[in-house]
Amino acid sequence: MRYRPFVLAFAGLLAAAPAFAQAAPGAPTPGMDSVRAALRADKRQLVAANMVLTTQEDASFWPVYDAYQAELVKLNTRTINAIKSYADAYNAKAVTDAVATQLTNEFIAIEGDRVALMKGYQSKFGAVLPATKVARYYQIENKLRAAVNYELADAIPLVQ
Repeated sequence: MRYRPFVLAFAGLLAAAPAFAQAAPGAPTPGMDSVRAALRADKRQLVAANMVLTTQEDASFWPVYDAYQAELVKLNTRTINAIKSYADAYNAKAVTDAVATQLTNEFIAIEGDRVALMKGYQSKFGAVLPATKVARYYQIENKLRAAVNYELADAIPLVQ
């Protein structure tokens, strides 16, 4: 599974937005929508190349995939916002106990919502794919997420 360029680009999108460098507050990020669209297209190609779907499975899988990805985008946006909040506090040397608690609570909530999303979609994917291919799809998602998380962990400094 060749996903390294995608992972680096996606992690860069998540981590570079705050960049732990001072940027003008509220400054627009030109072209971010087009970058995100390109990354989604790359991810779709990566999934397609690794799923080995029959013609019937292919027709049924992609609408469920698209709905799932739309929900993941919401979670990823929350993650980006949490990273930005941390970057702002970190750069201002203002990561107080209250800020740390708030960010930790948001991180835990995002992770809980991610698990709930996976659980909720397992039966939806199972309605259009055999269990082995549902497991394969979740493996692909997990591998991509693990690689992105690795890149983020490397880029985001620890709380001081």
